[in-house]
Amino acid sequence: MNLFDKLVLLLTGLTSIYLTYRFYQEFKSKTPAPKQNIHYMTSFVVLLVAGLLLIFLGWDILGTPQVTIVTTFLPMLIATGLVCEFHSKYVKPYLIVAVTGFLLISLSRLGIIGGSKIFLPIFHSIFGLTIFFVPILAVREKLAPSGFIFVTVGGTLIGLGGIALGFLSGGKQLLFFSAEFVMLILAPLLFLMTLAYTYGFMKKMAGSK
Repeated sequence: MNLFDKLVLLLTGLTSIYLTYRFYQEFKSKTPAPKQNIHYMTSFVVLLVAGLLLIFLGWDILGTPQVTIVTTFLPMLIATGLVCEFHSKYVKPYLIVAVTGFLLISLSRLGIIGGSKIFLPIFHSIFGLTIFFVPILAVREKLAPSGFIFVTVGGTLIGLGGIALGFLSGGKQLLFFSAEFVMLILAPLLFLMTLAYTYGFMKKMAGSK
């Protein structure tokens, strides 16, 4: 990992800290406290930790089971937060699916059970589709300002990177996403994803005052 990647990952971490702080402010200032902010705050703390691990240990840790498990938290928590906020009547069954998926991914990646190549894409797809569609529906139904659509943009950006990494870990290449190209764009992609999430969520917070 070069110096540019480390600086970009550092900026990603600082942006994550800022957004986490704003979620905390909103959580403390509103009555009742928005429970979904707990999911959102935790997800960006996870992103901060993942970014710091990459800075200090390099790209090689991406293939380790522990990092895969940690990074599964990010889409899972954002997705459950969105369901909690905009489709609260479905939050309990969705949480059951999410926790089940996380456990299956964790156990399979640690080698305790088989099926890692099945569970990971299935549940990441569930979380990714949730992040993609819920903001679009929320904006269409006037439950959130139009800028909230950038949460969908953030989910799409990281989804592309995740799919490309998934193909590479399986020894294949997705279109022009060679190993060298993926490593070249991954840090900027994480930063752009975080900026998109930040813009989208901040627009929602401003619109809900």
